[in-house]
Amino acid sequence: MRSKGFTLIEVMIVVAIVGILAAIAYPSYVEYTKKTRRAEASAVLFEAAQVTERQFSRTGAYAGAPIPTRSPITGDAVYNVALANGAGTDGGYLITATAVAGGVMAGDDCATMTINALGQTTPADDKCWRE
Repeated sequence: MRSKGFTLIEVMIVVAIVGILAAIAYPSYVEYTKKTRRAEASAVLFEAAQVTERQFSRTGAYAGAPIPTRSPITGDAVYNVALANGAGTDGGYLITATAVAGGVMAGDDCATMTINALGQTTPADDKCWRE
């Protein structure tokens, strides 16, 4: 009579194959989620710049513009967003998105993203500002 089932060696081979596939897929997944967070933060910064410009056209001042204070706007914050008065070289304001300490974006190249009244963005890395 023949026994039905898998041998220990067969199970170990399947586990090893699944482990190798997971080791290959996980870094891609992490980079994909970071790319999504960067795109969301850049969208929030561009939106905040538009809101700030509308505030200036209504009141003659950038201060007090009702910009979003974090990204994403709902759920757990990944970036904190702040508006500051800029120097003359900034055109009047500077909006900064800073990664939450200890968060998924904390060690990323795009952990701090800024846009000013002249439309200049930092960092200059294209991966931070994909549209």
